Amino acid sequence: MEAVTLILTALAAGASAGALDVLKDDVKDTAKATYAKLRDLVGQRFRGNPSAEIILSEHQADPETYAAPLAKKLTEAGVDAELVATARALMELLDQGGARSGKYNVTIKDSKGVQVGDGNLQVNKF
Repeated sequence: MEAVTLILTALAAGASAGALDVLKDDVKDTAKATYAKLRDLVGQRFRGNPSAEIILSEHQADPETYAAPLAKKLTEAGVDAELVATARALMELLDQGGARSGKYNVTIKDSKGVQVGDGNLQVNKF
């Protein structure tokens, strides 16, 4: 994943309603701190550029609308290894904590005729 895209994805994931709240307790605080650090690092890059600061602020409330303008401002400001590492760390925490692992957490062993999901149709013929 390209650096700016990774950072945008991590910022959007951290800003999305409830994404951090659904994490397991052992990961939640670390993820919130990592998200805050990422926003702070991007904010430091934008210091002295009022339009970029506004875009970052607005992105938190509406990531979809402000993704393109934020990508442009990030590209202009430049991305360093710390930004990328922090964004990657946040995405790994979200994966580890279950925020992006899907709706279901299912373990099935030695079973037949098992259906997982909503709105599915299963037909068994014997």
